[in-house]
Amino acid sequence: MSANQQLLARWTPFADGIAALLHPHVEVVVHDLSTQTVVHIANNLSKRSLGDESALDEIEFDPDEQVIGPYGKVNWDGSMMRSVSIVARDDAGAPIGLVCVNLDISVFERAKAALSLFLGEAPLPQQPEKLFRDDWQERINIFLNTWLAERGQTLAALDRREKKALVEALFAEGAFRGRSAAPYVAEVLGLSRATVFNHLKALRG
Repeated sequence: MSANQQLLARWTPFADGIAALLHPHVEVVVHDLSTQTVVHIANNLSKRSLGDESALDEIEFDPDEQVIGPYGKVNWDGSMMRSVSIVARDDAGAPIGLVCVNLDISVFERAKAALSLFLGEAPLPQQPEKLFRDDWQERINIFLNTWLAERGQTLAALDRREKKALVEALFAEGAFRGRSAAPYVAEVLGLSRATVFNHLKALRG
């Protein structure tokens, strides 16, 4: 285990503790900047997997930057997430990882709608460009939910033919450029990875 990995491992109890305290509405994801991968997930809400690409390689941190956000994100099922990212640093102050806390606010949004006459809040700012300029997961989530909304469909109601059509639509949008995108789409659509890879093989052939 590298020195950075040892330092990031110290964040695991924090991630597990926050997820346990606010279960089932919070997910905490730890990213390793040296490998650009997800190294820990507590209470997985986003259907990401350990080893998935983080797509954070272009971030340039300010010397005194500690917290990024809060900002809004769209989850795979269309629910809104309120997120904040904490910069993990080594003893010399160099950034070595990000600890992202993602709160599913859909239940609160429903309550807010019911109490709209009494509650007023400015919308969340768009997610920071430097953090998500290459967020393949976010692009897939937005496209997927837009595609479903245009057809008046839900993920649960899709048959295999419709799921294949959705994979084809995602392919046309360039959604599978990231190496972790195909397994993620398979997980979200409830398909085997082999099925998705076979669809992609046919499309690329």
